[in-house]
Amino acid sequence: MRILLVDDDEALMETLAESLIRQRYAIDIAATGEIAQEFLALFPYDLIVLDWSLPDADGISLCQRFRQQGLTAPILMLTARDDSADKVQALDVGIDDYVVKPFDLAELCARIRALLRRDGHQTTPELNWDGLSLNPSTLEVFYGGHQLHPTPKE
Repeated sequence: MRILLVDDDEALMETLAESLIRQRYAIDIAATGEIAQEFLALFPYDLIVLDWSLPDADGISLCQRFRQQGLTAPILMLTARDDSADKVQALDVGIDDYVVKPFDLAELCARIRALLRRDGHQTTPELNWDGLSLNPSTLEVFYGGHQLHPTPKE
């Protein structure tokens, strides 16, 4: 699954990206709204993590623009703005979840998994063929009862 992280905090996004990559997500990072628009024109995303404050735009306007363009992928707002009115505004324009910085990384990852499940991305059942078994959810591979350790590309 492909996730777009839109935030100008490079260190934070690198940390989040590393965690999500370890969970087998494909990650792209955009530091501005313009770059996010370019990524969206190139790739379909399963989820967008969006900051409220960007150098060239605000997350609310971007969310509205994304929704007007027909984007149906869930959007999680990740921001330092913790006012209740901000949360209401964000949810009303189409944000699916709202997390305030600083955040617990494990909780954020759980919220991402929940949003991806909610969007109809159900885990694929285990695949079996002539002694070969593949679990796409855990990326475990077994052949003849022995676990194989393929590389991420394999």
